[in-house]
Amino acid sequence: MPYVLLALAIVSEVAATLSLRASEGLSKLVPSAVVVVGYLVSFALMARALTALNVGPVYAIWSALGTIGAFVGGVVLFDEPVRPLTVVGAVIIVLGVIVMNLGGGVGQG
Repeated sequence: MPYVLLALAIVSEVAATLSLRASEGLSKLVPSAVVVVGYLVSFALMARALTALNVGPVYAIWSALGTIGAFVGGVVLFDEPVRPLTVVGAVIIVLGVIVMNLGGGVGQG
C-alpha cells in the first residue's frame, strides 16, 4: 500500500507542476487551484507513504519520477523541446535513484 500512495503522490505532484505552467503565473483560476490542491494531496500522500518507507530513497523516487513526469508532460502538453543533453540528464536521474535503492532500499528497518 505505501507504494501505491507514493505513486499517487507522484502523479499528483506532476499534475500540480504542469498546472503551474498552465496557470500563466497563477493568473488562471482553474490551473491555479489544481496547483494548490495537487501539491497538498501529493505531500499528504507522501507523508502517509513515509510511515512505512525510508525517507531518503522515497524522496529520491518522488522527485526523480516527478522530474521525469514534468519533462515528458512539458513535451507532450506544451511542445517543449527535447534536447539530447536533457535526455542524458533524465537517464542520470533514474540511475541515481536505482543506485540509492541498491544502497539501502525503501523499506524501513
